Formats: sequence, C-alpha cells, structure tokens
Amino acid sequence: MDASALAFTTVFCALLVAGLLVRAYLAGRQMRHVARHRDQVPAPFNHTIGLDAHRKAADYTIAKTRFGLLETAFEAAVLVGWTLMGGLDWLNQTLLVSMGPGLWQQLTLVACFAVIGGLVGLPFAWYATFRLEARFGFNKMGLSLWLVDGLKGAVIGAVIGLPVLALVLWLMGTAGPTWWLWAWGVWMGFNLLALVLYPTLIAPLFNKFEPLTDDTIRARVNALMARCGFSAQGLFVMDGSKRSAHANAYFTGFGAAKRVVFFDTLLNQLSPDEIDAVLAHELGHYRRRHILKRIVMLFGLSLLGFAALGWASSQAWFFIGLGVQPSLQAPNDALALILFVLTVPLLTYFLSPLMAQISRRHEFEADAFAMEKTRGSDLASALLKLYQDNASTVTPDPLYASFYYSHPPASERLARLQTA
Repeated sequence: MDASALAFTTVFCALLVAGLLVRAYLAGRQMRHVARHRDQVPAPFNHTIGLDAHRKAADYTIAKTRFGLLETAFEAAVLVGWTLMGGLDWLNQTLLVSMGPGLWQQLTLVACFAVIGGLVGLPFAWYATFRLEARFGFNKMGLSLWLVDGLKGAVIGAVIGLPVLALVLWLMGTAGPTWWLWAWGVWMGFNLLALVLYPTLIAPLFNKFEPLTDDTIRARVNALMARCGFSAQGLFVMDGSKRSAHANAYFTGFGAAKRVVFFDTLLNQLSPDEIDAVLAHELGHYRRRHILKRIVMLFGLSLLGFAALGWASSQAWFFIGLGVQPSLQAPNDALALILFVLTVPLLTYFLSPLMAQISRRHEFEADAFAMEKTRGSDLASALLKLYQDNASTVTPDPLYASFYYSHPPASERLARLQTA
C-alpha cells in the first residue's frame, strides 16, 4: 500500500471512530437526561400532559436511542467488512471471474451489494417494527404485510433504479472527464420526475388514498388554502392506521401534481380547528419557499457530490485505501459508486447540526405563518396532542436536540407560540 492509500485509510478510520464516539456520547447524554426527567412533567406541560404519557414518551425515547446506538455499531462493523476486510473486493472479483468485465457485471455488482445489505439489515428492521414499535403500541402491521411491503419496495427499486444506474454507469464509461456533470443532470432529472410521479403511481402501491369525504373539514381546508393562495390536485385520507398508530399530515407532489394527504389517525385525534392549524403550518413551508430552498440545496450538494466522485474515481488510492484492488482490464465505475456511497456519510454526519439548524428555522417560520392564518392556541394544542400520541419526549437533552432534531424541541416551540 502506497503512502496516499495509507493516508486515506487512516482518514477513513479516524472519521469512522470519531463518528461512533460522537454518536455514543450524544446518545448517552440523551438517555441520561430523559431518564432524569422521567418522573416529573415539566411545568409548562403539567396541565396538558399526564404523568403516564410523559413516562411512556421517556421510555420510548430511551428504547429508540439505545436501539439506534446498537444499530449504528453494527452498521460500522458491516462497513469495515465491506471495505478494509475485503468483502466488496471479493464480491467484485468473484463476479468478474464468473461474468467477465462489462456493464452487466457492474450492474450485477451493485444489485448484489444492495441485496446483501438489505438482507443483513432485515433483523434490525424486523425488531424495530415488531418489538420496539409494538411494545409501545404503535405497530399495526402483521408479518405478511411487512414482507409484502419489503418485496414491493425491492421490485420498485429494481424497476426504477437499475435503468438509471445503467445510464449513470454508461456515462461514467463513455462521457469523458466531465461524465459526472452529465450524471448529475440525469440524477436531478430523475428526482424531479419522482416528485411528480410518486403521489399517483408509487404511493398507492403501499397505501390506500381516498378522497376526503368529511364535508365540514373539506370546506374548512379549501377555505384555508384559498386564504393562503394555495391550490392542490385533491384532498386525500391515507390509511396510515393499517401500519402504525403515529399520526401526520403532509403535502406531496410538485407543481400541478400537489396533493394534501391526511393520515386517518390524525383526523381521529384532532379537532377541526387543530387540523386547520396543522395544515396551515404545512402550507407555511410552501409559502415561505422552504420546499424550493431544499430542492436547490439538494441540487447544490449533489453537484458537489458528483464532482467529488468524478475526482475520486480516477484515483487509485481511493480504491486501495478502502480495501479494494481496482482492475486494470475492467471498468471500476460500479466499485467507485459503491465505495463513495459507503464513505460519504462518515463526512456528512458532521454536517448534521447545520442541516438540523436550517430545518428548525424553517419550522419556526412555518409556525409563524400558521399563526397568521389560524390561531396559535389551536396549533399549540394540536402539537401537544401529537407529542402525546407519538410518544415524543418533551425533555430531550439540549445538545442532542441541537445536533439531530429537525423540529424544535417542544419547550422552545410552544414557548414561541404562547409568546406570540
């Protein structure tokens, strides 16, 4: 191993260890902080959240955090197995011997990598659904539905993903030094197309979407959207209760394909005024151009990512430093893609606080918009119900929340609503 490859191996290991240590430190803080406050509801919430609900939220948060830490450690071991221990190199060499070099071998390599990764992660996905979520009363799925969902996801991923992957690999091999720019254009076009097609073609394969039939709520929602200058293709109710007791509402689609979707659990839990407030918050994201800003951010970050991949894929130390011997007679494009996907999260993890801060600022802005169009007290009461129904703790560790939380902690969010 030459000096450049050795240096890259050292950086890889340092980032991996640093990420694990930071995750463990933050998870420990979160669990200890939540456990210390488990038996007393904070003063701002003691008239609205019962002690039993508060304890359930604490126990759920601690269980999820502990499970997440275990899963992270396992994923780190799998990452080392794929890279430094030679797993990916062995798989690539085996396919080269059996298939020979070429596009089909590269597609098969990525497909095998994805299948093996999915199978390795199945026990954790099963435990999260049928033990963790079930223990706290959230899981509503049976094993057969869970398996069917997984099979559908795999088939859809293959039908949609393999052609896009084949095009990207073809560009990597034929478009010259600037292939990454063309590949970025393909990737962004695919993402924009998915925003349009997902609501009508893919989402209905997993859930049933029925038009909102409650005339009172429909009239209120239409009136609210008219006040906000917003139009949607339709108002739909999704059978979220078939899989989970968690509640939500969201907008989906892009341009003329926008839809408003309510979980059936949400409609059962909130009053009409509270539904208006939650919907106004979601409308606030559109009116404050948060969706557009996030798309532009995605464009920029993905462009940087493809440019970095274009540079790294031409460096021998990038492969050797990660335990893979690049071929001199066959394309290494699929190897480069896989290694990039495996290693980039080690670096982007440390950008989590910045991304979370941007997201929390957007949430505050959406709350402010909701208070312009509805009553802040309705939004506050809706959020309190959702915190209880989703067993979200109102006493997170401040450092953990600032690092990870995409939504402001309950105390900060409700304090702003009450002040306004």
